[in-house]
Amino acid sequence: MSTDKNVRRRNITPTSDPQNTDPLLNQRHLYFDDEFQKPNCCERAFVTNNKIKWYWAPVFLSFWVLLYYAIAIPAYHSLPTPLTIKDEAKYPDRFIAERAEMNLRQLVDLGPRVVGSRANELGAVKFFTGSVQKMRADLGSVFDIEADVQVASGSYIHWEMINMYQSIQNYVVKISPKDSNSTSYLLVNSHYDSVPGGPGAGDDGAMVAIMLETIRVLVKSKKALRHPVVFLFNGAEENPLQASHAFITQHKWAKNCKALINLDSAGSGGREILFQSGPNHPWLMKRYRRAIKHPYASTIAEEMFQRHFIPSDTDFRIFRDHGAVPGLDMAHQYNGYVYHTRYDLPEIIPRGTFQNTGDNVLALVREIANAPELDDTSKYAEGHTVFFDVMGWFLVFYSETEGIILNVIISLAAICSCGYSFKLMAANAGVKLQKVLKRALHTFIVQIIAVFAAGILCFFLGILMDLMHLPMSWFTHSWLILGLYFCPLFFGFAIVPALYFHFTPDVRFPIGHRVQLLLHCHCLFLSLLTLVLTICGIRSAFIFMLTILFYTVALIFNLATKLHNSELAWIIPHIVCSVPPFLFYAYLSHGFFVTFIPMTGRFGAGVNPDLIICAFTVSVGLLTGGFMIPVLNMFRKSKTIICSLLGITLICMILAATPLGFPYRPETNVQRFSVLHTKRTFHDANNNVRRVESGYFLLPQDRRTYSVKKHVLNVTLAQNLHKDCESEMLCGLPLYNHRWHKARASSLWIPAPEPVLGTVPVAKVISKKQISPNKIRYEMQLSGPDHMGLFIQPLNGATITDWSFHRTPLRMNWKPPFFVYFSYGVNGDPLKFWLELERNKGDWTQPAFELGLSGHWNHHEELFTPDFRKFLNSFPKYVDATAWPASYETWHY
Repeated sequence: MSTDKNVRRRNITPTSDPQNTDPLLNQRHLYFDDEFQKPNCCERAFVTNNKIKWYWAPVFLSFWVLLYYAIAIPAYHSLPTPLTIKDEAKYPDRFIAERAEMNLRQLVDLGPRVVGSRANELGAVKFFTGSVQKMRADLGSVFDIEADVQVASGSYIHWEMINMYQSIQNYVVKISPKDSNSTSYLLVNSHYDSVPGGPGAGDDGAMVAIMLETIRVLVKSKKALRHPVVFLFNGAEENPLQASHAFITQHKWAKNCKALINLDSAGSGGREILFQSGPNHPWLMKRYRRAIKHPYASTIAEEMFQRHFIPSDTDFRIFRDHGAVPGLDMAHQYNGYVYHTRYDLPEIIPRGTFQNTGDNVLALVREIANAPELDDTSKYAEGHTVFFDVMGWFLVFYSETEGIILNVIISLAAICSCGYSFKLMAANAGVKLQKVLKRALHTFIVQIIAVFAAGILCFFLGILMDLMHLPMSWFTHSWLILGLYFCPLFFGFAIVPALYFHFTPDVRFPIGHRVQLLLHCHCLFLSLLTLVLTICGIRSAFIFMLTILFYTVALIFNLATKLHNSELAWIIPHIVCSVPPFLFYAYLSHGFFVTFIPMTGRFGAGVNPDLIICAFTVSVGLLTGGFMIPVLNMFRKSKTIICSLLGITLICMILAATPLGFPYRPETNVQRFSVLHTKRTFHDANNNVRRVESGYFLLPQDRRTYSVKKHVLNVTLAQNLHKDCESEMLCGLPLYNHRWHKARASSLWIPAPEPVLGTVPVAKVISKKQISPNKIRYEMQLSGPDHMGLFIQPLNGATITDWSFHRTPLRMNWKPPFFVYFSYGVNGDPLKFWLELERNKGDWTQPAFELGLSGHWNHHEELFTPDFRKFLNSFPKYVDATAWPASYETWHY
């Protein structure tokens, strides 16, 4: 047989048998074309010995990167052209972005709007009143407009604490069609309060401004609505979620609110994502799809949010749990770097954001307010939905039941297609089907090992970066993730099969067929995974179904055209059919990385954020690389190409150790610290002072606490509070909310001069009565600043059997100490409460409980001492320190 280099073969080398008696070599339609036909120009450019020339591998990989940067990223960041006031005459019924922007600037000019502050309780209400008065002056003939200022008190359970509020405010506007007698209202909600020290432009001032402009357009319009619309500007969301609870449980219009559009933010600008729907009301998604102009929605985001992968909560949960109001939950999430910082300013929000969200909200309000389903929404509670947008171009939506059917059909179709391909491989190779199936089983095991090896390698590097004190090196330059984690992941995906191919050669299965076999096994793996997730009721299983669908289409095409028999030609349909799902996954994953990378800056010091990024990388890589990376085995010098991925990783690790990899930048990508200038006073069982100290209580918000050690004053005196956490109730700290409660073990304490405080919290015993030999009742009242915490720990065998607080912790047998968060708005009257305690022996000579009181002056910069200001100024410019004075004091009763 000729060994001329121009002989065309399909990865078959000449047999060692000089007589060439192997019958497989006679199947020329499979493994040989005309032995003496010379390759054409295209083949000479691309192919050598039935493999693609090695230098096309960078082109192949760059092609996918180019798709990501040229198509997926622009699609994600696309915003409409904003309308200005000059356009209003031409478009009288359109949302005007410039007006919304003006609304936001007026609101932010009031300053930080913390519950209890003048800006929140007086300035904001005055601003809304003036805005509504202007709307009344321009009111058309179609609508009536009503406004109400709600002042309310109440309590509820929020995660691990009792959340109490007193005299907090809501500003509520209702627009009603004059010819409508409907008692079913649509509720639209956003909050105007902000975090301490934060301007709150993105969270949630932009949504407030959009609501105001939506009202203006509606009341001037001649287009009537079928149902009234209630716009709730709630004044205590950051406390958290108090004002929405006050409205839905107490307001006169609440019982008529049958559907909800909730508008919130975890960032500043960009497009708003629909990340919660219903629940169990698919008609809302039908209305969303029909009305929305710029769709952006994700079932995956909904399931992640509801499983607490995102460290946030919204008013949507309150309306759902306490009012049984179904709805749509939408939020801005772009540029989360400035979320809850002093850099959350109007200037950084593009005007296109107002137009994008304004167009959507206005259209959605009109659609749902005219929906007949609003008459009785209970008739339309028909199950969950699966929804997602495609590149922002259109929305795909179907019911959960339809999703189950679709997942099962496509998975089974993929399994059958792969099975048929195995049968044809056996027939064409002249071997028994059992042998091909055995080879497929081995390949399937290799693919599973490859997936696990890739994941383990990725997570190993995440741990290694943390051990080298280099976590979050991608925080500013997110492209480093490609080298740090995607490259080793893809290396793991590719090297295991490559080694398997190298050490198990088989003349009957050329490399082209073995790679196809590998791809089939990956398809089978994803099909089984899809079926398992579907059985478990996870709607996000559709994400795997999509890539299976397109792979199966390519496979069926190759089978129908017999391209599967060729060494290389089958790759072309495979790549073509891989482009649509790749673009979708690239678009989707970019949105998740844009959202989650800034969030890692507030996950707390106890979490390695690189592992979170690794988890996303493995998930995205499984989808984007699972059908792409095995093709590298079709290139010459494939193992060298695969190993070069680790070279890219090494380069990125070096870059991560340079200033380029330092996570933070002033104003744009900041590091977060909560800093309380605190006085702590502890009393013994006789209420004599046993310990008093002052200092700076630091709660780091991310992993790299050590990054400020060369800058902050007296940082060498910093102490961890592990001993206090073992000996004192809740570490003896003025914990502000449930997140601080969970992260308290990461706290630091730096001794400092005593702070200047306002009126400190005081718990006064009004009466103490023994109501039975074993029971005693304390009636007390609490006075102090507008943000306080109560920490209650029974002592000496006593148990709390009843109290005036929310009874859930007692009913559910929560483990003490109990945490009660209390705030008030316009009325600072003392809080009256009572406790009943029981002790089996009836001996009340020893204290029955310890009471910790914390006070927070979180909107009183005038109380900052010169020492405190000097300490805060010592933080580097890339740090955003949320700071205020606080007190903590314990008593025994």
